[in-house]
Amino acid sequence: MTEVTTISLHGHPTWARLPKGNGPTVLLLHGGMSSSASLLRSIGPSLAKRYRVAAFDRRGHGRTRDTDAPFSYDAMATETIAFIEHLKRRVHVIGHSDGGNIALLVAMQRPELLRRVIAVGANYHYEGLLAMPTFDLEGDDFAEWARRFGENSPDGPDHARAVEEKTRIMTFSQPTLTVKDLATIAVPVLVMAGDDDVATLSHTCSMYEAIPQGQLSIVPGSSHMLLKERTKECVRIIDHFFSAKLPPVTFAPMRRPSTVLED
Repeated sequence: MTEVTTISLHGHPTWARLPKGNGPTVLLLHGGMSSSASLLRSIGPSLAKRYRVAAFDRRGHGRTRDTDAPFSYDAMATETIAFIEHLKRRVHVIGHSDGGNIALLVAMQRPELLRRVIAVGANYHYEGLLAMPTFDLEGDDFAEWARRFGENSPDGPDHARAVEEKTRIMTFSQPTLTVKDLATIAVPVLVMAGDDDVATLSHTCSMYEAIPQGQLSIVPGSSHMLLKERTKECVRIIDHFFSAKLPPVTFAPMRRPSTVLED
């Protein structure tokens, strides 16, 4: 069971889906220029059969009003930490795109709040992204996105340009983490991506290799929208990562401790 409501995070009214009852809880962190609805509609229903599912719309996204402040991953991580503290329980986290970047920061800053983390289509440095087209603010695609944005946002469709600008500035200047930063992450992390995702495969693999308890899943034939394109397969991968014993025990370990399966 869940409760959809508005809570206060650092004094800012924030749309939230709160879990009710006990049991393993999964927090879904949506991507940029998106909202919790994207994850709640794709992987949410299947995950809800086995986990308590929580989510919130970050400031300036979905059903949460914006402020005059610029967007930054550090501020979004602080917002996320406040939400987990509001839940008063340790959580698994699945972050998609910007949500994955935020999940990495939370794992670095407050590992005691987390059980396991899945970063989907994430990047730890902005230079790891492939060249991406930006919205033509006078084009039909942006007009359609602004209309959908305004249907949910308390700020209305006219605020869509401000959100696009804030997002664009952040995307091309943040985050600026290094592999040494990633090496400090003390919780298990599954790095997950499509084989045609927005970050280079070398960047994604360097993320996996830098995280001490990292695992890697590249979903073939998928893009940045892999959670929508290959939902059932992604949910199976997610559920296995959350439920499997750690560290993995394999026949021929190379990067992991030398515990092996018997023939």
